[in-house]
Amino acid sequence: MPLASMGGHTTPKQYLDAQFNYERTACDEHPAYGYRVLDSACPGNRVYYAAVQRSEAGIVGDVHAVICLVRWNPRAADDAFAYKDMDETMGPVEAECPLRILELLSSTRNPHALDWRRRCHKALQRRKRVLPDGALIRFPSPLAFSDNTRHELMRVSRQGRRIVLTRADGGGRYHVRNLLDHPFEIVRERKIAPTRFT
Repeated sequence: MPLASMGGHTTPKQYLDAQFNYERTACDEHPAYGYRVLDSACPGNRVYYAAVQRSEAGIVGDVHAVICLVRWNPRAADDAFAYKDMDETMGPVEAECPLRILELLSSTRNPHALDWRRRCHKALQRRKRVLPDGALIRFPSPLAFSDNTRHELMRVSRQGRRIVLTRADGGGRYHVRNLLDHPFEIVRERKIAPTRFT
């Protein structure tokens, strides 16, 4: 949709929050019901995550997760914004939901939702890993880089908040996008104590 169709909302998060907050009046077919977004996030304007609570006939119900794939290009004239919505029971591939939203969800027995929540928690654990400056890390298989080299064993070089990888011998400079999302292990290196003469 073009920006003009977003109803004055200036970000995907604002628009989607408005879409998932609504009430329907009662009719012959069903009682009054509605949905309310308790919390949401749209990191990088790529994927929208929300904890949404249903209410029916004035009684609040369970809270479940809504996930939307987002395409956002505010400079485009016609195709500025697009989204595809799904809920956690559909087993979304995207599983980087913030912890504060996961903690709002009601318990469930749905196997697809349980698997999605497990993958989200796993992603959160990966991001908590501490990578000290100078650490040696090993990937399960060699990573290919634009200089036509492949490396499995690499050394961490911290430059402020940025992490640069080098070859194990300290040569070269390589960047791995979303490094903490990749599977790797920190290699324990033997420390050789210096010889001291008394």
